Formats: sequence, C-alpha cells, structure tokens
Amino acid sequence: MPAPHRSPPHPPTAATVASEIPPGRDKPVVAVVAFDRISPFHLSVPCVVFGEDRSDGGVPAFEFRVCSVEPGPLSTTAGFSISATHGLEALADANTIVVPSWRDPHETPPAELLDALRAASARGAQLVGLCLGAFVLAAAGLLDGRRATTHWAWADDFARRYPKVRLDPDVLYIDDDNLLTSAGTAAGLDCCLHVLRKTYGTQVANYVARRLIVPPHRQGGQAQYIQQPVPPNVRGDRLSELLDWVRGNLQLAHTLDTLAERVLMSRRTFTRRFRQVTGTTAGAWLLAQRLERAQQLLEGSNEPVEAIATIAGFGSTASLRQHFADAFRTSPSAWRREFRGE
Repeated sequence: MPAPHRSPPHPPTAATVASEIPPGRDKPVVAVVAFDRISPFHLSVPCVVFGEDRSDGGVPAFEFRVCSVEPGPLSTTAGFSISATHGLEALADANTIVVPSWRDPHETPPAELLDALRAASARGAQLVGLCLGAFVLAAAGLLDGRRATTHWAWADDFARRYPKVRLDPDVLYIDDDNLLTSAGTAAGLDCCLHVLRKTYGTQVANYVARRLIVPPHRQGGQAQYIQQPVPPNVRGDRLSELLDWVRGNLQLAHTLDTLAERVLMSRRTFTRRFRQVTGTTAGAWLLAQRLERAQQLLEGSNEPVEAIATIAGFGSTASLRQHFADAFRTSPSAWRREFRGE
C-alpha cells in the first residue's frame, strides 16, 4: 500500500534556502505576492509563518515583504481592503517568493508578475504556489516537466491546461527543488512550515507549529477531503460505528475480512462502501490511523518505542520503524527528539 506523501526534512543549505543571502544582509527575504480580490486567509498563511517576530522562542527572523501586483488599495474576498507596502520590484532580491491562491484560475496573471517570477526562478529563488497559486507558476512556464499539486477541485482543469506539468492531486504539498506547490487552504500552512523547516531546521518549525496549535507534520493527502458520492444514510450507520471502534482498538489485528464481517457485509460491498465514506482503502486508512496514534504517543507520552509499536497496532518495533521511515523519512526516536526539541 502506498505510504502517505511527505517531503522529507532537509538540512539548511544554500540550495534549500533558495539563493545565498547577499553581503550585508543577515536574514533571508520572504516576499508574498498580493493582488486585487485576494483571499485574506491565503494571504495570512505566509504572513503568520514568516512575518511574525518569535525571537523570544529562538526563531530567527526573515525580512518579510508583501508585494502588490496592482497599485493602490486591494480588495479582498471578505469585503475589506488592504494596502501593500511594496510593489513587484521588491521581488528582485527575495530568497523565497510565495504566491497565495490566485483569484481566478481562468484569468491569465499579469505579464509583469509572470516576468518577475521567471526572473526570480532564473536567479535561483525559491518559489511557492499555495493552492491555486500553482496556476500562476504554471502560467509562467515554471512547472513544465516538474511535479506539482493544487486544490483537488481544480486538478482536472489544471491538468487540461498544463499537460506538461506532472500533476499529483493526492498530496498536501510537493517540494521539487526550488519550486513548491500545495493543495487547498490548510495545506498552505503545511507547505509554509516545510519551507521554514528547510530554512531554519526542525526545532524552529516545530516551535512555530506549536504556537499556531497545528501539527508540525500532517500525514495523508487530499483524498480524504474530496467529495464522494456518499449515500445519505452513511452517518450514524454500522460503518461509521466501525471506524470509531477501530480507532479505539488499534492494538488488535485487523484484516479486510474481519472488518467486513464485523459490519455484516461481503468483502466486495465493504470495500466499495469504505471508499465511499473515507475516500481511501481500508488498509491505507488503518495505516494512517496507526501512524497518527504513534505520533501522538511519541510526542505526548514517555512510553518506550517498543510499547508504542504494540499500542498503535504495528505488532513489532521493526514494523513501526519501517512504516515511519516510509511515511516520514525518519525514525520514531528521531521524531520524538525533533518534536520535543531534545
């Protein structure tokens, strides 16, 4: 069964910080592109990750800029206006440029914005397209031949318009060298935390995540959020009760046949209904639940790894380590140290 996608943490290097910090500057520049009819939430995600002073927690600072595509006040989708302090010229020396969710996937972004992004990519800057911001990077031709993702609801449209892009609509975000793209809304936060982890390391990213009350890493992908043709009587039925029971009994051995038998369904009917309800297979869902339980215990308990393997239902420490490595490119012990900052 495929492991949930997770871009592995990287040690900070000149490449991962995007481009070298120019002489005389002691911190990298993060520039966020703002435009008329922008979503305030999508704009606020990079602002809250990169733009706030958290030096009291030992978090190094960025030089943070919000750069406007159009002059004057910018309207938002929430009914109020904002004003940016920089124009597109401020992108010229930025190490990282974040493009929030674009206002209309059917609207070609302004030529001056696309030119600025191409120039930034050519000099080695790191470019991030959050949600429908991937459409902007694709319109600039920067994603051709590269892996990328976007919001699942627009994935088919994206694939038709940009067939040269290697689109993966099932993940939360993708890091392809100096080009990063994310799925919708909250996945933008996952992506920005990943950029922070690349730049300043795991402990810094974990600290910011705890301050934001979000997990430092989220497993899984978009499949669980995609609308499914769920029958109207699904909620509160036997299958929903089964999911709750399994979550409370992860230490037991579960198979497709034992789960189907518990809800008095044939294997075939159970497989179909399970995908309708969860958007994934029983095996993938069960693995995700066990990994999540292991994460919780590693982060919030003093249980030894051996005991956690049993409680989460992996059966052996070797199995836990293998699945952890496949999903997160790290070991359970390293995860515990990194999350706790030990």
